[in-house]
Amino acid sequence: MSHVIRSIRPDEWPAAKELRLVALRDPVAHLAFLETYEEAVAKPDSFWQERAEGAAEGAAAAQQIIAEGPDGSWAGTLTVLIEEAGTKDWAGFLVERKQGHVVGVFVRPEQRGTGLTEALFAAGLEWAWGCGAERVRLIVHEENTRARSLYRKVGFVPSGVTVPLTDDSAESELELVIERH
Repeated sequence: MSHVIRSIRPDEWPAAKELRLVALRDPVAHLAFLETYEEAVAKPDSFWQERAEGAAEGAAAAQQIIAEGPDGSWAGTLTVLIEEAGTKDWAGFLVERKQGHVVGVFVRPEQRGTGLTEALFAAGLEWAWGCGAERVRLIVHEENTRARSLYRKVGFVPSGVTVPLTDDSAESELELVIERH
C-alpha cells in the first residue's frame, strides 16, 4: 500500500477540515454523519483547531487516523473516541465498560475498495486496545447498507442495541461492536 496510516498532528487542522467537508458532500452523508455540510462550513477555524488538537497524536481521549498518500493528500479518515465506564454516551446511555467509539469514517470514493478502510480500522482498533478498551463500537444508520457491509467485513457485529434518531422518529441507528480478543 502506498498510503501511510497515521494519527493527525494538531497543526493539520486545515486538512482535517477539508476532508470533513468533502465527507459531508458524499451522497450518503445524511445517513452517515450527524451534521450537515452547511453546519460544518459555518464553524470558525478555532473549532477545527480544537477538534484537531483533541484527536491528534498523543491525545488520550480521541485519535483521528488518516490515510495519507505519497503526495501528502488525505484519502480517508476515522476517529476513535474513548468512553469511560460509568459515564453516559452521546445518546444518554450508560457506558458499562471502557470502550472505543468509532466515528467520522470516510474514504474518498476513488480510493474505496483499495484496502484503505480496513487499514484505517486496523490502526483505530490497535489504538483503542492500547488505551485499555474492552470493546469498540460504532453506530450506523439502519439504511446505510454500504457502511453496514463494510463494518461487518472488518469484524463488527450487531449488539442488539438500537438508537432512535429523534424522540419522534421511526428511523434508528444500530450499534455494532467488536470485542477485544
